This record gives sequence, C-alpha cells and structure tokens, in this order.
Amino acid sequence: MKLKMTFACLWAAGCVMLGALGILGALGMPGASGALHAQPAPAQRPPALPPAEKLAEGWIALFDGETTYGWKIVEGEAVVKDGVLILGGGATAAKIRTTVSLPPGELFTDAGDGQTFTGVTVDSFPIDLATGKKVPDDQQPIVPQPIELTSPAGKSLHLRRVHYRPKGTKSIFNGKDLTGWKEHPGKKKSKFTVTPEGWLNVQDGPGDLQTTGLYRDFLLQLECKSNGKHLNSGIFFRCLPGEYQQGYEVQIRNQWEGEDRTRPVDFGTGAIYRRQPARKVNATDGEWFSLTILANGRHLASWVNGLQVTDWIDDRPENANARQGACLNAGAISIQGHDPTTNLSFRNFRIVAFGQGDKQAGRP
Repeated sequence: MKLKMTFACLWAAGCVMLGALGILGALGMPGASGALHAQPAPAQRPPALPPAEKLAEGWIALFDGETTYGWKIVEGEAVVKDGVLILGGGATAAKIRTTVSLPPGELFTDAGDGQTFTGVTVDSFPIDLATGKKVPDDQQPIVPQPIELTSPAGKSLHLRRVHYRPKGTKSIFNGKDLTGWKEHPGKKKSKFTVTPEGWLNVQDGPGDLQTTGLYRDFLLQLECKSNGKHLNSGIFFRCLPGEYQQGYEVQIRNQWEGEDRTRPVDFGTGAIYRRQPARKVNATDGEWFSLTILANGRHLASWVNGLQVTDWIDDRPENANARQGACLNAGAISIQGHDPTTNLSFRNFRIVAFGQGDKQAGRP
C-alpha cells in the first residue's frame, strides 16, 4: 500500500495549488490587509511569456498576459487588465483552474507590482507504508493534475507571470545518431541526418521518422527551426506502429495572412492539424522555437515559444486510427518530411510519460 505525501505552506493573500496534490504557495505582500494590489506598470514590465533562455529549459506560460485562455473560472471573478491577471477582490472567494492537467513540475509566479517570488515546486511522492521509505524516482507513478489559483473573500491576487516547467523529462534523441528512431520504409525520399551541431535535420520529402518507443499520455518538448520560407512539417503522435503518419499531428508551418498572426495559413504552427487551428502563429522562419505537446487521454494541447495555442478535447467515437476517431492507444511519435522543399532542424527532444503512458515508456 502506498500513500501520497504532500508538502504545503499557506499565504495570507492567495494560494497556488496543484489540484489534488494540495501544494499551496504564499504570495502575500507586506501591508495591513495582506492583499496583492496592482500598481502602475513599470516602463519595461516583465513579459508574460518566458524569455528564450527559459524556453530552452522547458518553461511555458500558463497565462498569456492578455486573456484567460487555458483557464476555467470555477468561482468568483478573474479578469486581465494591463497585462495583469487579477483574481478575486470581491465579497466572495475566487478560484480558477487550468483546463489541462499537468505532470509534477515547478511553478514560477510574480506579482502585479513587479515583485518576484521564488519558484514553487509542485510535486508529491508516494511512501511505502511497509518500509516508511520514499519510493525510488524511477518507480513513482506520475499523476497529472490541474493547477488552481485561489483568492479568499475580500482579497485579490495579481499576477503578471505564471510559468510552469515539468519535472522528470527524459531525452529521446541523443544528438549523435538516430538510436531510438526508425525511418518508415515505404516513404524514403526524405533524408534524416544528425548534424555536427547535434541537431536532427530533415530534408526533402515525403518521409517519416518514427520513435521505436510507443507513448500514449505524455508531455513532449522540443526545439525546431524552419530553414526556409513557409515550410511544412509536423510532429505526429499515437501513430499506428509501422504505418505512415496514421496519428494525430501538431502542425509546423510559420505562415499567416497579411500582418495578422492570429490568422494562420494551413492551421499554423502548433495546431492540432485538421482539428483545431493555432490561435496565433508564435514562431518565425529561420529562428529556433520551442514546442510543447500535451496528450492526456482525449485532451490535447500545445504551446509554441511558451504560448498556449491549442486546447482541444477529441469527442469523436474511439478508433485505433486518430485520423478516423479518438485514438486512446499508445503509438509512435514521428517527424514528418512533407515535400521536396522540406528543410527543418530539431533538437532537445525530451518527454515525460504518465498514466497509461507510463508502461509504454518503461515505467512500472
């Protein structure tokens, strides 16, 4: 028998909680009431999205600085004003919750007046009651949970940034060769190579490079660069093993209509292709961008350069092929070589599998 042990500390003004794990974070400010009050924005306020160096470390934004996209208002009020997420402040308590469930990780927040708070670790681990010892890391079940922000009645919580980084990710590309990957034998026009810099490069197409491991529920992170204008590629997942791109696809195409990045061409980078377009094309050709893909049962989501661009639940009838219905089976992850113009580079592939995906990733 195992028991989940959690660690918590409580603040006067509000709290940050990882769902049922009960992690509370004190964000109280000095003052008579203990509430966090918004102040005039500084000339250069901290951006809502993580900077480039933090993106490379795996951080993503749960608040985009403009909307409450990705959050559900459970009770009370939550608004965005001048780049600040304002929760509560009325006579009743307020609570919002992420629409997605996330694996254990770290949470970083800062207050609306620019004061920064140290990272809050959102985590729990099981204890074996027979021995009283912590279960080894590689044997721990990974249980994704939503993150909640709460504010008690009469107080308010003001935040400029809410950043999250998963814990326990493992590399699935060694930067030296294609160990752990295999090329689909039926489509071999693409050339998949490892560059002297340790990048995975794909040129020409069509073609398909698949992982030998199978994954169902996971959070995948990687970096990509399109080495041409408006090139087309994608990351497929839950693919039928041995078949050509029969799975879900997160689109890669850095193109939009006119000057409006909220009007993607061909669904746009980060889209769940043919299912939900990216709400904004947040990547540019010729520049490295980060891509985070979350697959948890029927719920799929993606982030590009830290910005959440999709949030989709597949409500179709179940089918072993994601092209034909909701696929809840483990499958390969693959890189698409789209056509003769294809020329993209990839690096820093890492994944954390959970739930039903644990066993497919070699976890107990």
